[in-house]
Amino acid sequence: MHVYFIPYQKKEQAVSIAIMAAKLLQARGVTVIFPAPLRDLESLPSALYLEEPEAFQLADAVITVGGDGTILHTARAGVEYGKPLLGINLGRTGFLATCELEEIPQKMEAVAAGDYKLDQRMLLDACVPGFADMTFTALNDIVIYLGARKTTMDFTLFCDGVKINHYRGDGLIFSTPTGSTAYSLSAGGPILDASISGIITTPICAHSLNSPPMVFAGQRRMALQIHSTSVDEVYICSDGFNEKRLPAGCIVEVRRSPKTVKLITFNPADQFKAIDEKLNGR
Repeated sequence: MHVYFIPYQKKEQAVSIAIMAAKLLQARGVTVIFPAPLRDLESLPSALYLEEPEAFQLADAVITVGGDGTILHTARAGVEYGKPLLGINLGRTGFLATCELEEIPQKMEAVAAGDYKLDQRMLLDACVPGFADMTFTALNDIVIYLGARKTTMDFTLFCDGVKINHYRGDGLIFSTPTGSTAYSLSAGGPILDASISGIITTPICAHSLNSPPMVFAGQRRMALQIHSTSVDEVYICSDGFNEKRLPAGCIVEVRRSPKTVKLITFNPADQFKAIDEKLNGR
């Protein structure tokens, strides 16, 4: 078995924890892989140090060390390879990185023994027709928002070509069930069971008393028509990355991606455990 470790390299603690976890796996006969820039690690000379494409191809599983942002970045980079992900959490409220520091020995033993399950998480694809460089994939959310908060933007939401609502506000969040505990939740959206298929639309600071978040079936084709003028700065980003300014008056199409991300889980109720412990401050 080969396991690829991706520590958040801006945190020295993340690298040292990755080394500790890697040694636990090595003691159980697992070959560990680290990113090529870390090849000078004297404390782990027996690891393989590979460039990203080769590391993903060889790995049977990928372990990130950081927060949910590290998993989101890794999911984007590794979605083409379809390798299962496990996150060791160094963040504040990790919902995707489900291995806490005190759980590392127990969960590394389970990984080495193959004693885990795979949780398939849906992704969202977004594009702006007519603009080849405007394509996005997200595990958490696609967000369309106003850059300058001096005014509001106008936009219309469509589902399968049918008008759903016209909004005025700071933007809209298209969220997966996985992302329902992220930005969408902060903007008043519902929490969805991450194992179901659905697309959440959550307005951001809508200037209306009748603009509730909505949940659509995963097979629906969503679209957002931007009505702002050419001087307004309207942006789109996926999972907080790849920010781009949208062309004036464009349409953003959003749908369920044919690809998925596989998360390593040890308990079918890991999502609800995280909600109880981290959102309720337990």
